Amino acid sequence: MIYIHIPFCNSFCTYCDFYSEVASSCRKGSAEDFVAALESEITGIGAWTADAAAAAGAPATLYIGGGTPSVLPLSAFQRIVSSLKRNGLFPEGGWKEFTVEVNPEDIVEKGEDFVEGLMEVGVNRISMGVQSFDDGILRWMNRRHDAARAVKAYSILENAGMENISIDLISGLPQLTMDGWMATLDRALSISSTGKHPAHISSYQLSIEPGSALARLIAQERIREADEEMCRVQYERLCSVLAAAGYHHYEISNFALPGHEAVHNSAYWDKVPYIGLGPGAHSYLLGGGRKIRRWNLPDLKAYIAAGNAGQGFAAVRGQEVLSAMEDREERVMLALRTDRGMSEAELRSCGEAGQGQTVDRLLAEGALEPVPGTAARLRIPESRLFVSDDILAELI
Repeated sequence: MIYIHIPFCNSFCTYCDFYSEVASSCRKGSAEDFVAALESEITGIGAWTADAAAAAGAPATLYIGGGTPSVLPLSAFQRIVSSLKRNGLFPEGGWKEFTVEVNPEDIVEKGEDFVEGLMEVGVNRISMGVQSFDDGILRWMNRRHDAARAVKAYSILENAGMENISIDLISGLPQLTMDGWMATLDRALSISSTGKHPAHISSYQLSIEPGSALARLIAQERIREADEEMCRVQYERLCSVLAAAGYHHYEISNFALPGHEAVHNSAYWDKVPYIGLGPGAHSYLLGGGRKIRRWNLPDLKAYIAAGNAGQGFAAVRGQEVLSAMEDREERVMLALRTDRGMSEAELRSCGEAGQGQTVDRLLAEGALEPVPGTAARLRIPESRLFVSDDILAELI
């Protein structure tokens, strides 16, 4: 598994705190410099914890996220894939799943040729940030597209031959009414002119991320947070509407038509080792019997300088070795986000003394349930996923 972080955006969304730089720097040469530095990091993977990189195994998935990867020219993707191939990080037969995140305005501007070019280098899945079909809300979010361009972008993707398309939506906004949310879900399900539903829908409740413009607006009392009861009802309606449309609710925020569950993201939740490349990217590696979190600092200039120096990226990296307790807590937190849950025996044994009694109580309260078709796994029922943080807090 490989994740590549593209640190460029045309503008910054109100709610976002992911690391990125304004994309105007692309036109000043930073995109070229970034890709050159990324090529250098790819080449040097074996130089940093070679045993840990090897422990990740042959990567089956590649995910290029950001930021906004679609602001880059097609030539950048061609160079990235060529570099992965030269360095033995391109699996024989291609990736099982190769996802690129895109924004609608880039697809509309660049057209079918751009999408076909992505497919030629191996991209077989697109994740598009739609977020809303309400133009007023999109303006409030500081998105650069409107609802019409989201629909047009989806059509361009389909016409180019892309079949595995995921769209992102956001609920829990203070100005989003229930009628507005139902209209959003209806528009999402009917976005294709062919009558087919999107293969995948990710829907997230608006969160207040430290450092985001939204957090500042709330601190200044210029915006209020959404009512929690309205958020709960919107989540429940999301689950029921997508279930009726045939979607598999396989993770708290993710819904797929059967067979289109995200392979890459599912591996995250299973704690499969992965390599993260690019400024701000994180890795999870195994080496010397240790479980290691490693990250590149979110600093584009320093990242490019390290690439130019040709001396590796140690100066722009951080690292921590997970303790046994931290590893257990992560396993519980990630596994119980999914409908696969986790081993009941492991859940009962991985906490402090009395964990078994906590599990028994949560089962009796209906906050945990056996995974259907198994006798040895537990999960959080869909009806309780909205309060999953409270349940997890009792288990970790």
